[in-house]
Amino acid sequence: MEQTADFDPQQAAKKLLREGRSGALATLMSGSGDPYCSLVNVASTAEGAPLLLLSRLALHTKNILADGRVSLMLDERKPGDPLEGARVMLSGVAAPTQDPEARRRYLDRQPEANLFAGFGDFGFYRIALKGAHLVAGFGRIVDLTPRDLLADLDGAGDLVAAEPEVIAHMNADHAEAVRLYAVKLLGAPDGAWRCVGCDPEGLELQLGRVALRLRFPARVTSAGELRQVLKRLAEAARAQP
Repeated sequence: MEQTADFDPQQAAKKLLREGRSGALATLMSGSGDPYCSLVNVASTAEGAPLLLLSRLALHTKNILADGRVSLMLDERKPGDPLEGARVMLSGVAAPTQDPEARRRYLDRQPEANLFAGFGDFGFYRIALKGAHLVAGFGRIVDLTPRDLLADLDGAGDLVAAEPEVIAHMNADHAEAVRLYAVKLLGAPDGAWRCVGCDPEGLELQLGRVALRLRFPARVTSAGELRQVLKRLAEAARAQP
C-alpha cells in the first residue's frame, strides 16, 4: 500500500513500536513446535529493536533458548473496540543480550522492573526484526521490512551516547517543556510527564504506563541540533492556546 497524505505506514508502525510498553509474545514450544503466547513488558533499543526482560524459569524463555523465532504483537491500547485500533505484529529472532544499554533503556521505560532485574534467573533479550505486519484500519494493512521500522543511527553515535544525559537534563531542568510537549503538541492529559528516551527521530515521553512518541520535524544527529529542535518545539507548545 502506498503512503498517502493522511497515512504513513512506516511512521504508524514506528509509533506503535516506540510507544508499546506491553504486548503478546508468541514463541514455539520446545520439542513439539506448538505455538505458545504470553504477555510481556517491552522497551526498545536506540534504533527501535524490541527489548524484553525475561526469567529463565518462564516457559516462553525456555522456548526462546531452544528456538529464537518469535512474534510480538503491539497495539495502541485505546478505549473502545481494540479491533478498531492500530496494531503491528513484529517477527524476528530473540536472543540474550549483555549490552548495558539494553538494561538501561529497558529500566528507564519499565522502572518497576528494578525490583527484580538483578535476580539471577532474569536476563535481557533483544529481538532482531525480520519484518512486520501493520493493521492500521480499514484498507490500511501493510507488510514492512526492518529498514522501514528501525531508526538510522549512522552518524548519530554522539547523540545516542548522550541519551542518559539528555534524559536527566530534560527531566531536571526542562520538566515544564516536557509536560507541554505531551499536553500541547500530542494532546495528552495533563500530568507529570517525563522524558524516557531520545534518538535521532524523536523523544519518548511517559506518564505512568502511558508512553507517547514526539517525532522530530527532521532527523537529528548531534547535541547542538537537538537543543535547537527542542527549543523550537517548546516555543511551538507554548504558543498553543
